[in-house]
Amino acid sequence: MSNLDSQRPGRKLPGIAVLLVIVLAAVAGGGYVLAPRFEREAPRIALPDSEALGLAPVEITVTDGGAGLKSLSATLSAGGTDHVLVSEQYAQPVSEKKIAVALSARLAGIKEGPAVLRVSARDGSLWNFFRGNEAAIQKNIAIDVTPPTIELIADDRYVNFGGAGVLVYRSSPDTAASGVRIAGRFFPGFRGPIKDHPDRFIALFAHPYNAPPEARAALIATDKAGNTREVPLTYELKNVRYKKSTIQISDGFVERIAPLLSDVAARQGTPKEVFLRINKGLRKENEDRIATITGKSTPSILWKGAFTQLGNSKVEANFADERTYTYDGAPIDTAYHLGFDLSVTRRYPVEAANSGAVAFAGDLGIYGNTVILDHGLGLYTLYGHLSSIDVKAGETIAHRQVLGRTGETGLAAGDHLHYGVYLHGVAVLPLEWWDAKWIADNLEPKLEGKTGETIAESQQASAPRKTVRKRRR
Repeated sequence: MSNLDSQRPGRKLPGIAVLLVIVLAAVAGGGYVLAPRFEREAPRIALPDSEALGLAPVEITVTDGGAGLKSLSATLSAGGTDHVLVSEQYAQPVSEKKIAVALSARLAGIKEGPAVLRVSARDGSLWNFFRGNEAAIQKNIAIDVTPPTIELIADDRYVNFGGAGVLVYRSSPDTAASGVRIAGRFFPGFRGPIKDHPDRFIALFAHPYNAPPEARAALIATDKAGNTREVPLTYELKNVRYKKSTIQISDGFVERIAPLLSDVAARQGTPKEVFLRINKGLRKENEDRIATITGKSTPSILWKGAFTQLGNSKVEANFADERTYTYDGAPIDTAYHLGFDLSVTRRYPVEAANSGAVAFAGDLGIYGNTVILDHGLGLYTLYGHLSSIDVKAGETIAHRQVLGRTGETGLAAGDHLHYGVYLHGVAVLPLEWWDAKWIADNLEPKLEGKTGETIAESQQASAPRKTVRKRRR
């Protein structure tokens, strides 16, 4: 064999190596492309916190951050029988699925008692011999379809339009939440403040100024399973006439209030455009923040007796006035004035209308320097347009303690105090809380534990009798 022949196989090695590299690259590339399809992370299932299942739906959330969900099922085992609540297949994998589970008519015959809720989900991964990853979870729960009971003990015969009502009630021990619902608003009840009756609840609610007169309130109680009992409330709505006013906007006024907009670019434009950004956008932002602050509830009473009006003050503007703003003689916007404007002299000391705690102290946009006091049971007072603030958030406040001084900060045309009263985030008529007789007739007897019948009899006995004169013959 010649040397030439002996070297021929060696010449083929580069070709084989190239082929091998191509094959390896193809395998690596295919692995890179297919690797996500073989992911091994199972779906995640989040069950509701509730330990009971009733007629109200509860939400189950299932997520998969990999290949996506392919199937989902939920069953309820009770009394030795499995009931299918949900069974779904997805042609296209989904990353998240929320399902509402509740007892329904098709589960007629199911009895109250212990049960097991099982949820399983499978994703679209090719792992596990192309069957995908599966997650399964179960939870012991109680079947409960009986709503709690409510006993109304004392309520109000009359409620002012835009004003507050007070009622006392008792609810069964399985109650998880209770209170008054009207026009999409919920006013929670509180257990504890009623003298000698720790099992009774008291609820302060409003017939909101912006709710229709025909809106109907209901006392409701809901248990952990979401079962709800409703008792319609019957009261006579007393009409309160709210004023309408027109305010002319000048270029000078807009120039002065433009700095209320923190975004310098938002201050650009015509005076009309700048004013609308403040009166619409900033006003809504501020009122939403007030609703959040005053929507929280301290479950005890921090005040005592009637609230007091700012000393020596004159009411310049009323609650729920509907204001129309005009520019160059034409209407450009409207807004409700949610409080009283009280004026005395410049930089007059502002006193707390009653005892409480400072929930907020600082700048609040159109309301300028503002203090908000928490008086308990969802009741708050607001003091706006202050030139200075003398208290801090969290501080306990005594009745008539100085909070600051009047001013013209925010959207104020002159030195005054903007005073507002809020109940669970809803602005209400301040006059009632200044009225010692209203407090004595509507609130104090209920806190003393008197029933509606006893209160009615007492009020009837104390009412002045009409003198009937006999006609001479």
